[in-house]
Amino acid sequence: MPIHVAITRKVLPGKEDEFKEALRHFLGDSFLYGGVHGAAMMTALPGSESREIGILRTFANQADRDAFYNSKLFKDWEAYASTLTEDPVYRELTGLEAWFRSPVPPPRWKMAVATLCGVYPTSLFLTYALGPFIQGLHPALRTLIVAGCMVGLLTWIVMPQVTKVLKPWLSGSSKSSK
Repeated sequence: MPIHVAITRKVLPGKEDEFKEALRHFLGDSFLYGGVHGAAMMTALPGSESREIGILRTFANQADRDAFYNSKLFKDWEAYASTLTEDPVYRELTGLEAWFRSPVPPPRWKMAVATLCGVYPTSLFLTYALGPFIQGLHPALRTLIVAGCMVGLLTWIVMPQVTKVLKPWLSGSSKSSK
């Protein structure tokens, strides 16, 4: 089963360009390890003052993840990167928490409620927006089209907004969330 890891690093002031360039090379080199299935860098929008860089990495399985993080390539990278950033935060993602970026993900019940807040209006919108155009298609094809649109809208538009609006509630601690 694939393993997804989110890494967040806060770059030291004035080191942003150096770190981004080094990270681009490191991400490319990391594919030399057969078990690395994906790697991506996420940066703040241009003009933002955030120095936080997100890295998403996907491995084929736990053994490949462990081999990569124990490799000379990674250890050399970590030694160099630590001169350019504050201590990194590593989180293994098992599903919904990929939308909820923070060092400590919210409890799953809160992630489920927030996801419902995104899925329900998006599904209503897609039903009315696409329904008339795809009603004559085979049910399997209609479902595929709606599911594809749903995933795209949730990933890039809806869930970032939902998590932004609900951030205080999601990050708040409560006795029932433990």
